[in-house]
Amino acid sequence: MKRILATTFALLTLTSLCRAEDGFERKTVDYGNWNSGFFADATTVRTPARFIYLSGQGSEDEKTGEIRYPGDIAAQCKYAWEKIEKSLKAQGAAVTDIVKATTYVTQPGMAKVIGKCRAEAMKGAPATPHTFLVVQGLAWPGMVMEVDVVAAVAP
Repeated sequence: MKRILATTFALLTLTSLCRAEDGFERKTVDYGNWNSGFFADATTVRTPARFIYLSGQGSEDEKTGEIRYPGDIAAQCKYAWEKIEKSLKAQGAAVTDIVKATTYVTQPGMAKVIGKCRAEAMKGAPATPHTFLVVQGLAWPGMVMEVDVVAAVAP
């Protein structure tokens, strides 16, 4: 019985292993709890690696700074993740290289909307560790969500 439990735990613990060459290794850890597939319990990164820390991405138009989709959390989320994907691509990375995400919202009860948006943006990649916070306000009036991410890529 102990052997079965140990094997089951090991399988649940290691859900993703990426880029073991050149001393870079990223593992996504999922202990099989309620959050499985929604967000990972942890990501471990063994370097050398290049880390990319993005500023919080919200619905500010990239050229004008005007808030797109005022008050529409789903549309703001989609636009923010499009900007994240574009920023990571400019750095030679992709959303699949994200090792941590933090989402800020101004409206309680938006976890399912944000979770669906984030899952679509991740394009089938394993869930990453994610922190979800409800805050009183964000940088600009009309912003109802913002997300920041950290990505790690092999050198």
